[in-house]
Amino acid sequence: MASVASTTEPTDVEIDLDRESPRIGGGPAAWAMSLVVHLAALGALTAITLTLPAANSTSEMALESLETIPPETLSEEFVSSEIASTEIGAMANGGGVDGALAAAPNFSEQSVVSEQADLLADAGDRVAVELETEAFQGPEFSASLPSQGAGSVGATGAEGAIDRLTHEILTSLEQRPTMVVWLFDQSGSLREERSRIIKRFRRIYEELGVIDAADNPAFRRHQDKPLLTAVVGFGSEPTMLTPEPTDRIEDIEAAIRDIEDDKSGQENVFRAVGMVAEKFRTYRSAKNGKRHVMIVVFTDEAGDDIPLVDDTVGVCRKYAMPVYVVGRPAPFGRQTAYVKYIDPDPRFDQRPQWVPVSLGPESLMPELLKLRFAQQGDEEELLDSGFGPYALTRLCYETGGLYFASHPNRVVGRRISGDETNNLSAHISMFFEPDAMRRYQPDYLPAQEYMRLLQSNGARRALIQAAEMSWTSPMENVRLRFPKRDEAELAQLLSLAQRSAAILQPKIDAICQTLLAGEDARPKLEELRWRAGYDLAMGRALAVKTRTDGYNVMLAEAKQGKPFKDEKNNTWVLRSTETYANTSLEKLAAKAKTYLERVIEEHPQTPWAALAERELATPLGWQWAEGYTNLPPIEQANNPRPPRPEPKVPEGPPRRDPPPL
Repeated sequence: MASVASTTEPTDVEIDLDRESPRIGGGPAAWAMSLVVHLAALGALTAITLTLPAANSTSEMALESLETIPPETLSEEFVSSEIASTEIGAMANGGGVDGALAAAPNFSEQSVVSEQADLLADAGDRVAVELETEAFQGPEFSASLPSQGAGSVGATGAEGAIDRLTHEILTSLEQRPTMVVWLFDQSGSLREERSRIIKRFRRIYEELGVIDAADNPAFRRHQDKPLLTAVVGFGSEPTMLTPEPTDRIEDIEAAIRDIEDDKSGQENVFRAVGMVAEKFRTYRSAKNGKRHVMIVVFTDEAGDDIPLVDDTVGVCRKYAMPVYVVGRPAPFGRQTAYVKYIDPDPRFDQRPQWVPVSLGPESLMPELLKLRFAQQGDEEELLDSGFGPYALTRLCYETGGLYFASHPNRVVGRRISGDETNNLSAHISMFFEPDAMRRYQPDYLPAQEYMRLLQSNGARRALIQAAEMSWTSPMENVRLRFPKRDEAELAQLLSLAQRSAAILQPKIDAICQTLLAGEDARPKLEELRWRAGYDLAMGRALAVKTRTDGYNVMLAEAKQGKPFKDEKNNTWVLRSTETYANTSLEKLAAKAKTYLERVIEEHPQTPWAALAERELATPLGWQWAEGYTNLPPIEQANNPRPPRPEPKVPEGPPRRDPPPL
């Protein structure tokens, strides 16, 4: 084949059929030129990108209504019922799957559903901290059992209180070994009660299992015994009746049985409690088993060494020793009660004698006015305060113990007469529900803190000042009948009656003015006790002022002379009524009723309400009525016949004074 010559110019790139990759011709200069061109292109693109404006990207959100989402059907396991179950707890008998619904009308204090706690795989080491002094907890009230530190608890007798004490001892034993110190008032008035208590002691120690433990070889050593007991008597001085703490029930019974009456008439209970706390403080140490030490006091008075209460409280709190007292209820707002005493010897007069004893008041200072009720007479009715004497109850409250206000005639709902009152018991005419009274607990504070509490509110301060002022002689011999022989004699009788009222009137005015000075601070009172006390005091003071002022006005009216409508009548008689001599008395009476009715409405089933009801039982106004009195002739009145000799009454057994109680 003839070859054909090409007429085209040769190129820089030659294709070699024998190689797989192309070959760049032209040398290093061509390669460098290519690199410069590409870098220039990249730089131009970068500059263009930076000079362009940034575009804001916007997002759109579409909202869809929840109502358009169809609800999912719940499983039958989660269906609820709108009908409240009468049972309490998650295990109520509701039937089927509805049985575990939380629809009970009341809350259960403890769920019956057991919870499985998550267990830690690895438990870290913890440092055990032991405190020498136990922390005190505030009172927590329960409808069934009053808690420690709750103040006062009502009981019908010492035996009932012992049953609760058994529970307290058992609770203490569950925590650690315990020692109980029984302190007995050695006064003669507690002799019968001590004999009744002995009969229950063996039952207590049987229930606690102490008698069996006493013979157990594991408790042969003194410090290993679970429960130790000491018996102490006190009068003017404390006396150890067991040489050392023991667990032998025979020794305990013998010590109580051999208690002798103290003839001094002194009951220094706070000194005895302080001595016991100091003496047995070593039993709280680790050497003696770090025992709980409980102090139980039996007494029937408030104590003759009340100024030592602060020191005694401090010692018992220092050594964490709770104090329990089985005592008597304090009379409401009064310091003195009257104990019924019948001579135990039938050879002497068996008529009851009423012996004054110190049992109150239930508060540090009297918070109740001492005013005589209209047409009351000389006898003062004493009510149950719901608490024990202030100092002893405070000792129990601040140490975490309890005060058992024991009275054998405790009946709620009716009045108790003196004839119904047991021998060697104080006459309390009315008792009240403990649950209602628990909300009216006094302020158990030291005297200095109590005074600061009074200064913090004008109504409190006014109540205490008025109560102190009211302990004065009330109006005596309130005369309501005025026979008229002639005008001169009637005027003399009216003037004598006015004189008695004139003595009382400035005292009542001062009490009312004192209470009115604290009226603006009354709305700031939050405690039920202080509100009830102030309202009752204001209501009673205004009621007495209304009667006293009205009595004076009516006497002045009669002295001006007024004829009888019936000529046969010869006596003017004052009667209580709801009519008043003038508008100022009417306004005064209306204000008194407002306060008294508020007490009845806001504080039912309390001594405050009982006294308010009694005050309102007699109308506050007066009106004159006519009557007739058989008057002897003037000659016979001036020359009365000699009195007839009284018939001789056969002499009975001799009467002797009661011993110190």
